[in-house]
Amino acid sequence: MSSLFVYIFTCYFFLLISKAYRTLWRYAGLREILNVVYSLSIANLLYLIYFFVFLNKQLPFTWMLFLCLCSTLVISSFRVFLITKNQSEAVRNDSHKRVLIIGAGVAGIRVADQIVSTKESDYTPVGFIDDDPKKQNLQILGIPVLGARADIRNVVNHNKITDIIIAMPSVHQSEIREIVNVCKKTKANVKILPPIEKVIKGEISFHEIRDINLKDLIGREITKPTERLKEYLFDKSVLITGAGGSIGSELAIQVAQCEPKSLTLLGHGENSIFNIGLRIKEKFPHVKTNLVITDIQDQPLIEQAFRQYCPQVVFHAAAHKHVPLMESNERAAVQNNILGTKIVAQAADKFGVERFVLISTDKAVHPVNIMGMTKRIGEMIIQYYSKESSTKFSIVRFGNVMESRGSVIPIFKHQIESGGPVTITHPDMVRYFMTIPEAVQLVLEAGALSEGGEVFVLDMGEPVKIDDLAKNLIRLYGYEPGVDIPIQYTGIRPGEKLNETLFYENEKIKLTEHPNIVIAIPHNSQLSHLLINVEQLEQNLLKSSGSIRPILTEIIHNQLQF
Repeated sequence: MSSLFVYIFTCYFFLLISKAYRTLWRYAGLREILNVVYSLSIANLLYLIYFFVFLNKQLPFTWMLFLCLCSTLVISSFRVFLITKNQSEAVRNDSHKRVLIIGAGVAGIRVADQIVSTKESDYTPVGFIDDDPKKQNLQILGIPVLGARADIRNVVNHNKITDIIIAMPSVHQSEIREIVNVCKKTKANVKILPPIEKVIKGEISFHEIRDINLKDLIGREITKPTERLKEYLFDKSVLITGAGGSIGSELAIQVAQCEPKSLTLLGHGENSIFNIGLRIKEKFPHVKTNLVITDIQDQPLIEQAFRQYCPQVVFHAAAHKHVPLMESNERAAVQNNILGTKIVAQAADKFGVERFVLISTDKAVHPVNIMGMTKRIGEMIIQYYSKESSTKFSIVRFGNVMESRGSVIPIFKHQIESGGPVTITHPDMVRYFMTIPEAVQLVLEAGALSEGGEVFVLDMGEPVKIDDLAKNLIRLYGYEPGVDIPIQYTGIRPGEKLNETLFYENEKIKLTEHPNIVIAIPHNSQLSHLLINVEQLEQNLLKSSGSIRPILTEIIHNQLQF
């Protein structure tokens, strides 16, 4: 009887130190079963030594082998039953969506665990994909690792996968983009896990897994706002022109998060200003909001707004930005982007604004279109006032923002939803892209860094081919480019370039404290006669009905002397 007690205790001890009792056997796999067998083998071996040495007894080898096998079978059978029962339940319902999980790390295992343990889930985890060679052909939670990244398409086709979940939240966005592009070439729906912070905190929920969107395909890394940003806007009176637009409305929301003393939203579209004002009041009821309906070309009303609300920080986002449209509306572009900018800058100087930030564009660099030319002269006006005023004037220059009004992505979406064709001007056309929230955050950061006169340039990452962008967007809708949705190349439109640049060749680059913001130091320029030239331009608008392109070209080249 005592020897039986020793045997039971020995088996229990080795199962205990192997953590077999801490395994959730319903979701265990082959590795956990082998761990039990290994522990019991050691226990039986030690019991044999005890039996022969301390008790001086001998038993037939076949009897001892039978005892070892029986104990292993009895102890493991229930665990094997739980595993097989769980797996059979998972595949019993043919209506379940068959899921392939990309990434067999902590995040991927948690996702698989939640899918399996959620009874009401209509998903069945079929397998993992992981590039780690040590994980190949293993099972995790009873789910096999079916291959590496290169095997995704074959695995999807062979296993009838309906959905793919990318569970690699700590991987760089550029790598995520590559994986997404591979996954989108299959017929499966593609979803992605929330950010790494939620994995670390254990806050991952299967219900938070979202569909892939265009931001994942662009591959932009989003940085966190700094305390410096909040400090210079806290308890300040802030005015935003063009506050109803894509950039202006996002500026309003992010500025409101910094708890300003007041927020003045200025624009000429009553509906857009009313809507952003309503959003601010709903989200930030403690922020005093002023809504001003006026045009930046109306100098008396602009000065009245500055006099009444006394802004300390101004973000000038109002602009005409549609390149082909401005080619046929030269005067509107000049009046808004040049004369309107001059009026707002003069008011900032006159009423003692502390900081003034102009939102500019990469199209102001070597401009070949009316929009770019007018924005470049707008930059020059701000540079002029930075030398003549106590206000800290600065410029922030960046490329395209995704899904802003009039941009290419909403146009592509509409074309896809209408059944095509998707129209692309040229297969080799390349543009820089960033998200609206990211662009606005960096604009605010640049405003905090400003000492006056800087041209801040945002890190736009790698340029993106418009052709690739359109095809990826078509795949996001579940279609095959050129098959389900036709693509039509229409030729470059008036004023367009194949490539945009963010710097002039002779601009020196200076790093800042922020990793995604640099300063473009311009070539020594002669701006003393700039305002005189702008006034002459204004007079020309009144007297002549001809093209003003030659005048804009002359102002740019004469003043900058490039």
